[in-house]
Amino acid sequence: MTYPATTGEFSAAPGHGSRYERSAVIDLDAIRHNVRRLAAAASPAKVMAVVKADAYGHGAVPVARAALEAGASWLGVAHISEALALRAAGIDAPLLAWLHTTESNFGAAVAAGVDIGCSGWELDRIVAAAREQERPARVHLKVDTGLGRNGAALDSWDQLVGEAMDYQDQGLLRVVGIFSHLAVADEPERPETDQQLATFREVLAVAEDAGVDPEVRHLANTPATLSRPDTHFDLVRVGLGIYGLSPFAGQSSAELGLRPAMTLRTLVSQCKEVPDGQGVSYGLHYRTRGDSTLGLIPVGYADGVPRSATGGPVRVAGRTYPVVGRIAMDQMVIDLGGIGGAGADLLGAEAELFGDGADGGPTADDWARAAGTINYEIVTRISPRVPRRFINEEDRTSASSQEKLS
Repeated sequence: MTYPATTGEFSAAPGHGSRYERSAVIDLDAIRHNVRRLAAAASPAKVMAVVKADAYGHGAVPVARAALEAGASWLGVAHISEALALRAAGIDAPLLAWLHTTESNFGAAVAAGVDIGCSGWELDRIVAAAREQERPARVHLKVDTGLGRNGAALDSWDQLVGEAMDYQDQGLLRVVGIFSHLAVADEPERPETDQQLATFREVLAVAEDAGVDPEVRHLANTPATLSRPDTHFDLVRVGLGIYGLSPFAGQSSAELGLRPAMTLRTLVSQCKEVPDGQGVSYGLHYRTRGDSTLGLIPVGYADGVPRSATGGPVRVAGRTYPVVGRIAMDQMVIDLGGIGGAGADLLGAEAELFGDGADGGPTADDWARAAGTINYEIVTRISPRVPRRFINEEDRTSASSQEKLS
């Protein structure tokens, strides 16, 4: 089934018998495979699949369903609005949202049974929402163990725990979890992870002494799930890994047993022969060296391809070419070399920017290197203008198990 991006009243889906002009193809079997791989690494801890930012650009609802099918016990998002969208889609799994503003809809979160991360200032607003809804809130207290972002400061932790327990005694909330976030787990040699872990153990002891009996204590992200079993506690929060991307500079997805789930592809929209010295794209920073054929690739920074990623790879007809000249809003150019009239045969050919790399093709990591960024950003920034096409929506492993049982 296909879930095309839409604007206004029209559908971006192709006509009958046609191919998508451009699409991000999401392999839900790869999502399931990755969740199972991470669950095995985390066991006996449970898995929270992080599907914030529209599942890192992969499509929150289909990915959430696939992750739950593969054994994830929880879902995680940044914003309450993201959590409410999952609830509206009929997903009733345990679900945590942890990044709020003074305008966040805590009442809707309480009403929908969404767990709420609390760094301190939110506590009174959460309690007010619980009173309004006449339903206790489910709260995860967050502590900053060294990352320096949200989370209670260490010198305010005792106060936050005490206030939360007072409200719990009044029946206004339940402290479901205690959590923090790691800063450098993707660099396993650095000592700060040990320091954060030690601090987390200390704040857990403070909370337990105050009478907190949480369902889940969670600290590990994807890199810690794969490399630091001492950080797993009751639950791991895995984001990047479920999309099949490696968090480590020195290890590939394949080496970690992960399968990239997104393939970004389009069709070559023009091929033309040009003379020696032909300038390409804004600024004319690239010029052909000899007679050549230019291939036009109809995606650009409005589709989420970084403008800075000149040199990024595009595979056409089994060969990979670097992008030449500046990437524009809607298009980019590859230099096909001196192929002459053979370029006409490539009009309408599939052009793959990145995929699983299994056949030596380009990957999101290659584009990250070209753009001077990280693989997280490459997949997350692919814009809604690019339709998502989901494949392998049925869990074939589950279906096979059912057939054996019948």
